[in-house]
Amino acid sequence: MSDSDSPRVTRLLPDTVHRAVRPGTAVVRLETTHDRLGVLDGAWWPRSHDIAAELPGLITALTEYLGPVTRVGLDADAWEELPTRMTIEDRVVHIDASSIGDDTVLITRGEQDLFSLLVVPPHATPDAARAAMAEAVRADNVTQAEQILIDTGTERADPSSTEGPTAGRP
Repeated sequence: MSDSDSPRVTRLLPDTVHRAVRPGTAVVRLETTHDRLGVLDGAWWPRSHDIAAELPGLITALTEYLGPVTRVGLDADAWEELPTRMTIEDRVVHIDASSIGDDTVLITRGEQDLFSLLVVPPHATPDAARAAMAEAVRADNVTQAEQILIDTGTERADPSSTEGPTAGRP
């Protein structure tokens, strides 16, 4: 087997879902199995709907464990002002926006290796966020992101809304 045929060894993000989580903390957790049989590969809990503020931290964390991220697919309706690309740590990351409303972010490493992360809404309580993230990374999970959020009591909120669960949040 040549070096180019060797499987790429990646480090998976540490299991942080059981640590104390404060409201407004971005948390990323990936499934800790290498077979990736579940519907989702992980979960992300951003602090806000401002993608320019949130995406660099996610990409930096993922790059450390997965290697260079080249593309991110996002739900256009869930974020404020989506650019078509961002430069993060001297790398251009292309951003694909659609209005599919599936409560996920798709991460592309290289040309085709795709990871699907549940996006826990910024207004989620720590308990709901932990429950949603734990469900998303279960190796045998077959539940779609939207249903996980419903089951854990974390409704999706309009990012432009000033009322409801996000109002007055630190």
